Order: sequence, then C-alpha cells, then structure tokens
Amino acid sequence: MASSKGSRRPTPVRKAWRSLTWLGILIVALFGINLAGVLTGSGTWTPKLALDLQGGTQIILEPQLESGQTVSQEQLDQAVSIIRQRVDASGVSEAEITTQGGQNVVVAVPGTIDDATRQRIESSAKLELRPVLLASAATDASVDPSASPEATDDAAAEEELSSTPTVQPTDGSDPNWVTPALQAEYDDFDCSSVDEGDANVAPADEPLVTCDATGTVKYLLGPVEVSGETISDASAGLVTTSTGATTGEWAVNLVFDAEGTKQFAEVSERLYGLSGQTPRDQFAFVLDGRVLSAPSMNGVITDGKPQITGSFTQESSKALADQLKFGALPISFTVQSSDTISATLGTAQLQAGLIAGLIGLILVVIYTIFQYRALASVTIASLIIAGVITYLTITILSWTEGLRLSLAGVAGLIVAIGFTADSFIVYFERVRDELRDGKALVGAVETGWKRAFRTILASKGVNLLAAVVLFILAVGSVKGFAFTLGVTTVIDVIVVILFTHPMLQLLAQTRFFSSGHSWSGLDPNALGAVYRGRAQFRTSTTAVSAKQVSAASGEAKRRQTIAERKAAEAAAATATKEEKES
Repeated sequence: MASSKGSRRPTPVRKAWRSLTWLGILIVALFGINLAGVLTGSGTWTPKLALDLQGGTQIILEPQLESGQTVSQEQLDQAVSIIRQRVDASGVSEAEITTQGGQNVVVAVPGTIDDATRQRIESSAKLELRPVLLASAATDASVDPSASPEATDDAAAEEELSSTPTVQPTDGSDPNWVTPALQAEYDDFDCSSVDEGDANVAPADEPLVTCDATGTVKYLLGPVEVSGETISDASAGLVTTSTGATTGEWAVNLVFDAEGTKQFAEVSERLYGLSGQTPRDQFAFVLDGRVLSAPSMNGVITDGKPQITGSFTQESSKALADQLKFGALPISFTVQSSDTISATLGTAQLQAGLIAGLIGLILVVIYTIFQYRALASVTIASLIIAGVITYLTITILSWTEGLRLSLAGVAGLIVAIGFTADSFIVYFERVRDELRDGKALVGAVETGWKRAFRTILASKGVNLLAAVVLFILAVGSVKGFAFTLGVTTVIDVIVVILFTHPMLQLLAQTRFFSSGHSWSGLDPNALGAVYRGRAQFRTSTTAVSAKQVSAASGEAKRRQTIAERKAAEAAAATATKEEKES
C-alpha cells in the first residue's frame, strides 16, 4: 500500500499534465476544424488578406436624381452608414465605404465580391406591402387583350381606356382600381423590361404593374398599405410547422413597430375574409419594385410578425433580412462602375511588417535569455504555442466569418508579442520573490502563480477592454487592429494557464531547476539567499567575497516591495531599540 502511494505523482504534476492535455486537445481541435474546411473546399491554410494587402472590387454608386434635385451630404452619410452595416452583416471585414465628390458613394471590398454581397450593396431595399389585384404567368411578348378588336372612334377608345375608376375604390383590394387603361398596361407589360427606366415604379397611393424577381409571374398590385419603414427587425430562419418541425424552406421573419403592426392587422383581417378569391386574397412583398413573395393570407396576424416565404436559400434570406433590418437607402443609386482594384500597400509592406514582428520576437527572446537563462525556454515555447493557436484561429475566422488580415491587423499581432511576454515576466518575478522569502521551488511556483495570476488577469482585462471599445467605435482597418489585439489577449491568458504554469510546475520537479543551478534563472545566490534543501536557508559555508555579499544584498533590496521594505525597517528599528535597552 505504501509503495502504491509513493509511486503516485504529486498533485501539482497531475494538474500540470491535465492542463497540457487540454491544450493539446485545443490545438488538435483547431487543426481539425481547419482541415475539414480545406477538405470541403471552403477553407484554406492561409488567412485572407484585406484590401490594402490583396486588392479587391470597387463599386461606385451614383444617385438617381430627378431634374433639379440634389443630394445632400446628410443623405450620403446615411447611405454610407447603411451600406457599411449591410456589408459587415455579410461577414466581409475591412471594407472601405466613402463618399466621392459630394455626389457618389464608393464601396471597396477585399477580394472577389459574391452575388449576395453585391446585392446588399446595390439594393435600395425599399420594401412595400401591396395587395394583389391581378396575377398571371409572365411573357416576354406583349399580350393583346382582344384577338379581333373592332374599329372604334377616338371618343370610344378614350372612354374604354379611361384611367379614372368609375367607382371610387374602398380599399386596396377593390377591383375598381383596375381601370381600362391600367388593364391595357398590365396586358402589354413585358417582364424583360422591368428594370428599364421607371417601368416598375409607381406612387405609393396608386396601383403598380410589375413582375416577380424571376420574371415568371406578372402582377397588378394595389396601393401601398404597409411601408417598409415600419419594420423594426428582420431575421432569416427555417419555416416551421405548427408542431415545431422544420420544412427545410428558408424565410425572412419580420417584426413591425406599433404603427406597422396595426396596419398589417387591418390588412390581414380583410384579406383573410377574401379567402378563396385568388389572387385578391394575396399580399405582395415588393422590394425595389419587384415582387419577392405574394402569399395568401391564411389567418389574421395581429402580433406584427409576418413571414416572407419564397425561393430563398440560406444566403439570400440572410441578405434580404440584413437589407430590411438596416433600412432602405435614403435615395436610389445606380452602379456607375464596378472594377477590380490592386492592393494599396501590397506584398512589400506585408513582408516589412512580418520582418518587424520577427525582429521584435528575436529581441524578446534575447532579453529573456539574458534575464532568465534556461527559464527563457519556457517563454520561447509559450510564444511558439501562442503563435500556432493565433494562426489557426485567424485562419478559421477568415474562411468562416469573412475576417481579413490588414496591415493594421498584422500590427495588432506584433504588439501582442510584447503583451504576451509581459505575462511571463510577471509570473517569473513572483516566483523569484517567493524564493527570496525562503520557500522551496515547488512551493514558490504555486504561491507565485496565485499572486501573479491576479495581476495577469487585471492586465489582460484592461487590454481586452481597450480592444473592445476600439473595435466598437472604430471603422475600417482600425477594427482589424482592435480585433487581432483582442483575440491575442484571450489566447495569451489561455497559454499562460494551460502551458506556461504547467511547464514551470514540471520543471520545478527536475534537479536542474530545484537545486538552483546558476544557469537555471532561479539561482538563490543571485537572488540574495542560498538554498540548502527542504526549505532551509542558512549562511553559505563556502567563502563568499564581500563584493558578492554586497551585490546579493543590493539585489535583494531592489527586489523588495514597499510593504516588505517598511516591515524590514520596522524590524531593524525594534532590534536597535531592544539592543539599547539591554
């Protein structure tokens, strides 16, 4: 029984191996996630670069203005803010969105822009909810309402094509909106020309002839009854049945404000009463003049939370939700140009940044070797581990969340080297302080860790808070600096907990470090005390020169805290007083 207990590892050693095991699991998990992304074709082994290092796509948006109309700077600033929110919501980072000449909006996105992101940028996102009056299959040719029209005089033709309803409509679904002129416009409407000029534009209080997004169905819609401006929130999700099961169909869930909720409740009550009278029981969601979806009203919706369904994918439903959530642009824009642009900084600056980081890393290594000798190996290994975890994390975020590494982001990684080294220095110095107080190395490591960990957490908490505030308030590449700084701060704490401290716990069990070897970095003689085993300190029996004693004493005094110095002075004063009294 005794031999069994004797062979059991000490508790600090077991804790150390447990922490190192969790660290290994973390690294393997990050590697596995990235490997899965590479094998599926969605990931890479290198982080994506931002606009300043890689180049990308530049889209210039020009406002559509009527004769004599001008665009204000306030409208441009609002458009820039909305487009930036849309692009950020798509997962694309480091985009640059600015105004040009007080007239245009310039959007520069890193890399090759996808269709969903382009739609987010170019769409005005003006949503209107209109009742359906007529709907039919669309054709690319004009439809003659009469196969064999009879000759009529001009007065009869004018009366037949009157654009004024003979009976004043009572609501948006009233068939009296369909005048002869509107019927003729609907019959002759060509879906292939829906985007030409103002073909699918009508005032809010008048009917609209348009088509769906695919150009396969043609609609005659009543006046606007609910405006997209009353939408307070929008999100994408899967359609669920009454039992909670998903149908696999993607939809956009809307939440109206108080005004919109009231308006939609009134409309849904009327349309539900028209059930079976297709298409008049339908309600069209119209985005920028095209019908997204025209579902039938299957019930009265009084909570202001309708759902748009249609031929959505996960990407397209999220794109639409983002457009509606952040609001319509204050004015309509057309694409003036869309070009590929080159990197503003390029490979040379990236290499210069990496070289600067390498130089900083070498200087940190040289300092730690000079200051801590063999103990510097823990610092070097910790920096390597932190670098591996950081690289894998940035790479995974690059292909999963659209993170792109700019030169400012690289600067954040370089700054993190110094912050990471600070944690090791705080810990090592705490351990040295415990050795000066007469503790054995194993006890000094544990006590020093408890004291150092509080200091490390306080320091990293300040760094993380600064990074979060900077990320929230900044735009553009500064966000990249703040993000990488925040990520590396969290990784630094993880490495200190799961690697640096456990390694020191294991090294404390070795003879080289526990005996206080002069090259260990934990030499008691250099710290002002001589270690003799089992936490016993006594005066060295070897000849020690006055110079060595003076140097060790001076070093010990410099290492004292203010409290320790005051305690020593009080003890000395008490000893002097007792000596005089005796």
